[in-house]
Amino acid sequence: MQENPSVIQKFFQHEAASGFILVFAAVLAMIMANSPLNNFYNGLLEIPVSVRFGAFEIAKPLILWVNDGLMAIFFFLVGLEIKREILGGNLSSPSQITLPAIAAVAGIVFPALIYVWFNADDPVAIKGWAIPSATDIAFAVGVFTIFGKSLPLSLKLFLLSVAIFDDIGAIVIIALFYSQDLSTTSLIVAVSGLVVLFALNRFKVRTQAAYILVGVVVWAAVLKSGVHATLAGFALAWFIPMTVKNEDGHPMLEHMEHQLHPWVGFFVLPIFAFANAGVSFLGASLDNIFNPITLGIAAGLFIGKQVGIFGICWLTVKSGLAKLPEHATWPQLYGVTLLCGIGFTMSLFIGSLAFEDQPLEYQVSVKVGVLLGSLLSAFIGAFILAKVGNQGNKSTPSP
Repeated sequence: MQENPSVIQKFFQHEAASGFILVFAAVLAMIMANSPLNNFYNGLLEIPVSVRFGAFEIAKPLILWVNDGLMAIFFFLVGLEIKREILGGNLSSPSQITLPAIAAVAGIVFPALIYVWFNADDPVAIKGWAIPSATDIAFAVGVFTIFGKSLPLSLKLFLLSVAIFDDIGAIVIIALFYSQDLSTTSLIVAVSGLVVLFALNRFKVRTQAAYILVGVVVWAAVLKSGVHATLAGFALAWFIPMTVKNEDGHPMLEHMEHQLHPWVGFFVLPIFAFANAGVSFLGASLDNIFNPITLGIAAGLFIGKQVGIFGICWLTVKSGLAKLPEHATWPQLYGVTLLCGIGFTMSLFIGSLAFEDQPLEYQVSVKVGVLLGSLLSAFIGAFILAKVGNQGNKSTPSP
């Protein structure tokens, strides 16, 4: 007879559990950064870590292993999810993707425009234009799960679809705007690795380890090439077969995705949050914190996301190009658009790329702006979802 799951097991099985752990990791980082543990926290992130294989060596501080290495695993999982959804899931039908696709584009453009409005006269600050354009899937879905229990499932699918398209946009932005001077030799090695992955896919090789081994080589080559290493994880995902079964008899892509989810949700993203959310306010003034970068990011996430997404959805539905999510009302959709302003993980990540060569004050501004905009979006979005959750789901009144 199977035993009832313990409280801990029930917690980890809950859909919002990874979001709670993400919040805990971020809060812990902020506490350490603003306490006598500040030096220990910063010293931990700067521990040098190196891997050497003959003449080939990767030597980076611990925080860059997190941002370049662990986040590549996150992007690999994102790639697997996007491939599955496009080839056979919620994004496989044009009628299903029209509204979230258009909404995601608006959710990238409007926050960027608001940020540019705040920072147009600063040639350094303007590099952060893409920071408020991202949506954090784990946080957003976590808040929806807790406060949107009575909402139609179509709204959750809409939120997930917008976040997926948002991730695609972020990946394109990173590739085009946040890559450094390129190394031809490393790029040749990376492309050669992708060709090998293509051959493994075409010949229906069932050994997962073969894909992973070649993927590690591609990641190392991309890391050395000047293109951001996380893109290697996303590229690798597209060569994982959907229908071919692995050596254990499971569909390979589905099996990898299932195996990676808990690792990413409960380890990769919390470690990233812990390493990147530690904002120290010690000795900082309001002028240092609430500058155009901070305000541009916060306003982009909280105002730009909701105005862009809700506005374009209203225009698209009224023009007849798409329909509201099934059984959803306009107030409910508005609450969901607020959740799209939770940009924690990806926004911090893009911020670390935009200002990686700048003084520490820039990263402080990024972190404060992301936290402020994300928290406002989360709290007000949760409040509205809780208020509109009991509305009748059969009518769709105009806003």
